[in-house]
Amino acid sequence: MLYELRIYDVNPGKMRVLHDRFRDHVIALFAKHGMKITQYWEDSNEANNRLYYIVEHPSMEMRNLNYERFRNDPEWIEVRRVSELDGPLLSKQESIFMKNVAFFENK
Repeated sequence: MLYELRIYDVNPGKMRVLHDRFRDHVIALFAKHGMKITQYWEDSNEANNRLYYIVEHPSMEMRNLNYERFRNDPEWIEVRRVSELDGPLLSKQESIFMKNVAFFENK
C-alpha cells in the first residue's frame, strides 16, 4: 500500500470553503475514482493555515491513473470552478509518499 500525505497551504479566509468542498463533494469523488481518504488534520497552529490528509493507493501507477480520472471528472471541474469563484483556495500543495515498514504492524 502507498500512503500519500497531502499538505495544503490554504489561502487566508478559505479554510471553511475548503472544508465544505471536501465534506460535500471531494470525499465522494475520491471514492468514485478508487481513492480512500483515511484521515484529516488541521495544523494545531492556526496561523499556519494548513490542512493535511492521507490518501491510500494500491500503487503509484494506480494513484496517477485515479488522479487523472478525478481531475478530468466533469463534476470535479464544476465543483472546483464554483468553490473558487472568489479566488483559489490554495497557495501551495505538497505530497509526501510513504510505505509501511516491515518491523511494525499496526493492529
